[in-house]
Amino acid sequence: MNIPPLQAIINSPFYPKEVKQIILKKSQNFVGRTFVFTAISNFLQRYDRGYFTIIGAPGSGKSAILAKYVTENPQILYYNAQLPGKNRAEEFITSIFTQIETENFTSLHSLLQQVSDKLEPQQKFIIAIDALDAVNRTDQTKGSNLFYLPRYLPRGVYFLLTRRPYLRKQSGLLIETPFQILDLATYPQENHEDIQSYIRQYVNNDEELTAKLIAKSENNFMYTSAYFDCAQYKKLSDHLSQILPATFEKFDGLPPGLEAYYQQHLHKMIPPNSSSQEKEFKSSVLSVLVQVSSVVSAESIASTIDADEYDVEEVLENWREFLTLQEIDGEIRYSLYHSSFRDFLSKQVNFG
Repeated sequence: MNIPPLQAIINSPFYPKEVKQIILKKSQNFVGRTFVFTAISNFLQRYDRGYFTIIGAPGSGKSAILAKYVTENPQILYYNAQLPGKNRAEEFITSIFTQIETENFTSLHSLLQQVSDKLEPQQKFIIAIDALDAVNRTDQTKGSNLFYLPRYLPRGVYFLLTRRPYLRKQSGLLIETPFQILDLATYPQENHEDIQSYIRQYVNNDEELTAKLIAKSENNFMYTSAYFDCAQYKKLSDHLSQILPATFEKFDGLPPGLEAYYQQHLHKMIPPNSSSQEKEFKSSVLSVLVQVSSVVSAESIASTIDADEYDVEEVLENWREFLTLQEIDGEIRYSLYHSSFRDFLSKQVNFG
């Protein structure tokens, strides 16, 4: 059994081309996130096995963190559940078997045990899975873990996971082994410093423009990178300070490339194949979230649209990945995770 270094994985004909591309793309121009890497390192030192999960809103940098960690730690196997056709358990298990070049297996659990038995006392075997929230459990046994991830892990085996926010009861994982969850939202100062460093890579000596971008980003890397990925920036990179202000005007605050991204959000919140009744109800809930500039409770939403509070809460729970939650006076209040997403939604005709 062979556990390949990163370079062997990158060069291997068995390693999907799209995976190579995403690792390289996501890790380009990477800055900061030291607090995350420190937490991962501490977890690996503290426990002899376990699950470490990074949680963050869309665009908060989870995929980039994982890609960067993989490039600097050659013992890690990588899998991205957000790639087309890669969100089912059979695809994941086949990929892992292929990457470690073995055919002698009966299950993921038995494979991990085989790996564990061959590890040196301090050696670690790590499997990184990006976008666990994208996993499709339709074909899995009812009650099983996402991707059939083991409830128990053998010595020296770790999983490094990323996913968007979720309610614990909807996590899809039952784990009885050491675990740690790092929620990026609980590190506002570190996120602010990292987004500032990221912006300064592109905008030098223009403090006013840097401050505007930082404020508009709301510590969201997807929002910020959408500006810098624009073709006109690449062609005229020496004149960013002149281009960016004009771009703010031209796109009315919404960076190029984000519209399709936000449209995906909307389709997930209100699937096109939903019944007319479901679309109408969810659109009513969403309209309240769009119209408020701060936070709002489920009770207030229900009162506004004359609906049952329980039904509203159920919708909000299913939208958890796109919402920010804040507890005020013992009551949970909600808002959309980014103001530019709210602006996008406000321009949709009937949220169509």
